[in-house]
Amino acid sequence: MYNGLLHAHSGLRWIALILIIVAIVNAAKSQTSGKYLKKDKMINLFAMITLHTQLLIGIGLFFINEKAKVSYGEGWIKDTIFRFFGLEHILGMLIAVTIVTIGRKKAEKFTGTRDKHRKIMVSYTIGLIFILASVPWPFREALGGSWS
Repeated sequence: MYNGLLHAHSGLRWIALILIIVAIVNAAKSQTSGKYLKKDKMINLFAMITLHTQLLIGIGLFFINEKAKVSYGEGWIKDTIFRFFGLEHILGMLIAVTIVTIGRKKAEKFTGTRDKHRKIMVSYTIGLIFILASVPWPFREALGGSWS
């Protein structure tokens, strides 16, 4: 079960990143169009739904993953892997999903289309920054990763 969730979480990461980037680019391009089409709404919605799905899978992994099991005794914060998976990763992703969700909800309430697109662009970009900072990339040597 763990391996299946881990592969789903790792694979869906790319879909989530692509959808967020598509939503940001679409919002940037559509600011001057004066229209907020159903296509725009669906792109933003699917990006947010994918992030929520990732969050749910990640929470499931959090409770069954040995790297995230924290004894909360002395020294767990000094262990890079425990600190990353038990604190930094989940906190960064929660912040990102929250920013994207609130940004999308606020954008839907605006009446001006330029304001809607700008709110989506800004909130999704901030969310993307948090996501990129919180992903356990292979080049993060502190987590034991490497490209080879």
